[in-house]
Amino acid sequence: MSTPPAKNAPIPFNRPVLSGDEIRNINEAIDREQLAGDGEFTRRCEHQLREIITADSVLLTHSCTAALEMAALLLELQPGDEVIMPSYTFVSTANAVVLRGATPVFVDIRPDTLNLDETLIGSAITDKTRAIFVVHYAGVVCEMEAILEIARRHQLAVVEDAAQALTSTYASRQAGSFGDLACFSFHETKNIISGEGGCLAINNPALVERAEIIREKGTNRKNFFRGMVDKYTWVDIGSSYIPGELIAAFLCAQLSSINTVQKERLAAWGRYYEALGTIAETHPIKLPMHPDNTAHNAHLFYLLAPEAAQRDALIQAMRERQVGTPFHYVPLHTSPAGLRYCRTSGRLPVTEDLSARLLRLPMYPGVSRDQERIISALQESISHVIAPA
Repeated sequence: MSTPPAKNAPIPFNRPVLSGDEIRNINEAIDREQLAGDGEFTRRCEHQLREIITADSVLLTHSCTAALEMAALLLELQPGDEVIMPSYTFVSTANAVVLRGATPVFVDIRPDTLNLDETLIGSAITDKTRAIFVVHYAGVVCEMEAILEIARRHQLAVVEDAAQALTSTYASRQAGSFGDLACFSFHETKNIISGEGGCLAINNPALVERAEIIREKGTNRKNFFRGMVDKYTWVDIGSSYIPGELIAAFLCAQLSSINTVQKERLAAWGRYYEALGTIAETHPIKLPMHPDNTAHNAHLFYLLAPEAAQRDALIQAMRERQVGTPFHYVPLHTSPAGLRYCRTSGRLPVTEDLSARLLRLPMYPGVSRDQERIISALQESISHVIAPA
């Protein structure tokens, strides 16, 4: 584990922390003399992730971005196609679609969970719609029963951008087990990390073999190593989506500690909620929520200020107290590339409003050591910036 920070050191939004066995695993990977990927540690990670996600198949990738791009390739998106998704997401969700020449169609989000508003999907569907890309914001799974029913009715594929949602559940089912495909991230800001990294979970068996080919630069190399062909060759489009074995070795150690990591994060999330719930009784701030049929993974803790200017003032006040509390996504439909490559289905008032009022609190393994100081700084900042209700 990392060395505790100095008592009055700045508190960052995120702090990457070792679980304990990362260096040992990396040394073992070096001793095995295979660093290029798809070695023993990749196989261990994929097995662990299949067990966690309960997916038919899992392929490790060098990023969640890579997994999303693979998903777009597997769906055979092409110019003229449309894909419904939220604007309140990371750019990779839309980029994967745009790279195939297809058009992201942005739908507004729910005011409670900040997830895609399932009641608005129907009005966004046209004869060009091919898929729905859902994003499980803050580790809270979308309303998947309704979304899957819409997809079945209109014969649409469903892709879960579950970058933030490893171990989260909806109706006791794991995030990533609902869609045809699901994409996860192990970026250093996520619950389980490898610096950069990701995986593609596949729940449609018909897509597994082609996914392996696309991931292997368009070759049937997997079948060669299985002894199914006497040589491998170029058989389809693809790219280099496989992470190196050192990344997999690091990730394998993190996955082995997932229960400990999750227990600590959930405890820290609960402490934030309890302390800030008291402040919310006297000041007009809003805290995150999750529906009763979901269980979140404590990926992040955010609060909503009454107005955008107050959110910005809170971030500045916390910065002065040496605590990092950043905002999150700038809605994609307002970005230069979003205006160029995408379109919206109606107006997106909730997206525009909440994105301007949201700030995130520090969350990482060991944050409990810093929480007293974070909460105290936040109490002081709120009392200076936001008038009591």
